[in-house]
Amino acid sequence: MKVTSYIQGKWLKEGSESDLISAINEEPIAQLVDAEIDYRSALEYGRTIGGPALRKLTIHERAFKIKFLAAYLMERKEKHYKLSSHTGATRKDSWIDIEGGYGSMFVLSSKARRELSDLPFHVEGGTERLSRGGTFVGQHICVPKHGIAVHINAFNFPVWGMVEKLAPAIMAGQPCIIKPSPVGSYLAYEVFKDIIESEILPEGSVQFIAADKPGDLLDHLNSQDSVSFTGSATTGKKLKSHPNIVANSIQFNMEADSLNASILGPDVTPDMEEFDLFVKEVGMEMTVKAGQKCTAIRRTIVPRERIEDVSEALKNFLSKTTIGDPTDKDTRMGPLASSLQSQRFDEQLAVLEDVTDSIFSNGTHEHEGAFTSPKVLVCHQPMKVDKVHEIEAFGPMTTIMPYDSTEEATQLANKSDGSLVASLFTADDDIATEITLGCAPYHGRFMVINKYSAGESTGHGSPMPHMVHGGPGRAGGGEELGGARAVLHNMQRIALQGSPTTLMNIVKQHIKGAETKEAPKHPFQMYFEELEVGQSLLSDIRKVKDQDVEDFANLSGDHFYAHTDPDAASRSLFGKIVAHGYFVLSAAAGQFVHPDEGPVLLNYGLENLAFLAPVAPGDTIQTKLIVKRKTVRQQREMDLFPFGVVYWDVEVKNQDDVLVAEYTILTLVKRKNKLDIDLI
Repeated sequence: MKVTSYIQGKWLKEGSESDLISAINEEPIAQLVDAEIDYRSALEYGRTIGGPALRKLTIHERAFKIKFLAAYLMERKEKHYKLSSHTGATRKDSWIDIEGGYGSMFVLSSKARRELSDLPFHVEGGTERLSRGGTFVGQHICVPKHGIAVHINAFNFPVWGMVEKLAPAIMAGQPCIIKPSPVGSYLAYEVFKDIIESEILPEGSVQFIAADKPGDLLDHLNSQDSVSFTGSATTGKKLKSHPNIVANSIQFNMEADSLNASILGPDVTPDMEEFDLFVKEVGMEMTVKAGQKCTAIRRTIVPRERIEDVSEALKNFLSKTTIGDPTDKDTRMGPLASSLQSQRFDEQLAVLEDVTDSIFSNGTHEHEGAFTSPKVLVCHQPMKVDKVHEIEAFGPMTTIMPYDSTEEATQLANKSDGSLVASLFTADDDIATEITLGCAPYHGRFMVINKYSAGESTGHGSPMPHMVHGGPGRAGGGEELGGARAVLHNMQRIALQGSPTTLMNIVKQHIKGAETKEAPKHPFQMYFEELEVGQSLLSDIRKVKDQDVEDFANLSGDHFYAHTDPDAASRSLFGKIVAHGYFVLSAAAGQFVHPDEGPVLLNYGLENLAFLAPVAPGDTIQTKLIVKRKTVRQQREMDLFPFGVVYWDVEVKNQDDVLVAEYTILTLVKRKNKLDIDLI
């Protein structure tokens, strides 16, 4: 296999070649073809070809492409698994990288389509009223940048690390240039080749660098570009301080390896489920991917009186770890990613062994080269020995550290000055509260486990696409994933200011106070494509009667005194009987709903309901229905019709033109036309 660069829509097949080595047998698995790349032209190609093509699409259209791409890659996963074994990964290890990566694409796509605007940009939050009369308002929106997202990825997760960055950038409308680590690049290359062969993404939206180093790539970035780096803190800091990055204030996101910790609560004894769960978690984090995870547990923090118990239980767990060929189903831990990584692991471990006691080394394997074995160290004075909080041996190891109080446990967890994740195993929620809040500022994620959550826990070392991934300080200070946030990380947030009508026309979403226009016919008789933002219906006027309030109380069973007891109501905030808020809501629906069959299929949601003023018998109400925004929904096999979601603003006013209630309803509305996304 030749691992080549894909630049400006072409594979660069000529260049200096070097062998890429299998971690299993140290034999060449592929050749890296390091070509001469004109990075200035590559960046310009992405900006002028890929960028405009992506920006023509809405966020939802881009998200559908990511969904379909994930499905395409998932169908080809077995060949990815086959290559992954040469990185030293067992089938279980590879599942995290491969299917975990494609699963992340599915989740991020779904979250974007559920939570972000079906527009080329995202309308964020509500409108801010900036003037007394409401004629000058503000609205935040997030727009695609006119630049390139450069992704410099680590060796330990060639697939997940690539697609979890690529997916949100593409959905944000930003083309990508991907630079994988040479170690394991043959796997990233195979997946990337499938991405190109799928022809799902627009031309120019992705490029791939097969090289040891990125040359002068960073020299040609501008303020519209961004860099996302995963790897060692040392390399990350070097790249982040690149003169061009600093000079042009180029967005730089860093996710660095960190000295993550797991804490055993002082309440946990060896006979409790939480004890066994803790030991298993530490052991698993040491051996999954041979400990080559940026989230692995490097520091195992336990009550001083539990050192012996934890040590023995952990040694017992690790002694059952079979080390060998990762393609063997009985193997629980394969080799490190390369002999160089093994050498570095040994060097870092030697530094730690100078300040700790080594209590376990599983030497049951007979292999050499990149293979190693789990190591357990103990540092008896962790508050005084700084190296155990500074030096990371990137492999299957952990250091046990004792504490004498919950305050000290928190201090130890925070002593590494920033990590991606920490975890706590306790059955006591008071302890959980104290330690969690004490640790929170120093860690990007904090997992609290007891016997009730353990069964469905995804684990200490598993960043989930729904939740943010990153951490302060040593962990890089960056943030990835986090559901729809992942997309917004790649966009430019801008504050718009102007009249409500002008801003409505810009953002394609109704804004309170904007001019509306009467719909040509009842909106519930109009198809999805016919409805326009700002179209409205003003209902007839209805007078509220005493009998209405009494009947609603009897029908609903809501006999609250303010609606039913004149004497008690006279002492209420209103001073008299008032109608139920939900009566007003129901009566308003009766004013705007069209009774006949039509394109509106059903009402399936209501948002931001507020009752703003009381309605009493004798008052009148009038309702205005306004098309707020629209979202296309993919037609699936079980759907009888193609449809979209329409969000309607509802305003209910009384005889004095006072707003008494407002809310947004969501309806499914038939589409006239099928789209490319339907039934895929």
